[in-house]
Amino acid sequence: MVRKLVVVLYTAFLLGANGLGANAVAADVAALRDGDMKKLAIHMSPAQVPEVGLVDAADAPRSLVEYRGKWVVLNFWATWCAPCRHEMPSLDRLQAAMPEIAVVPVATGRNAVPGIERFFAEAEIKNLPILRDPKSELARAMGVMGLPVTVILNTEGQEVARLIGDAEWDSDSAKAVLRALAAGQ
Repeated sequence: MVRKLVVVLYTAFLLGANGLGANAVAADVAALRDGDMKKLAIHMSPAQVPEVGLVDAADAPRSLVEYRGKWVVLNFWATWCAPCRHEMPSLDRLQAAMPEIAVVPVATGRNAVPGIERFFAEAEIKNLPILRDPKSELARAMGVMGLPVTVILNTEGQEVARLIGDAEWDSDSAKAVLRALAAGQ
């Protein structure tokens, strides 16, 4: 009973804070969160993401700018992180189920390319790129203090939501949240 009252009050607050628009989208998305998605923090306004370079498996420079124009599920992970390894197959399945978004895992810190490739092969990860943040520059610039952390970016490359910890990203709730975010832009 109290929980329902809190949800109603929170939704009313979101709708009334700045009129309709972004707050209405946030309220709609908040109502769709179930299971692991209850951990998803939806921001009241988008936050800029620093432009920090990444590298791929061949050490070629890469950037999040490559994904502008698409909604992005940006996942910070590491090969040594058990919860990261647990959630990676669900991120791969999400990419297969929703090709209109970009699921972008970034191996943060010291992650040897052969170890990443071995894990991808063992876990049968087929739809995700290998990107690395070897000095954790992007992770630090974005305030990532532990792993895994997943950040949702809008088509302009701005952070609109964040989930700390692992999640089942191919769940019906996760897909509904992502569709609602994309439809509300």
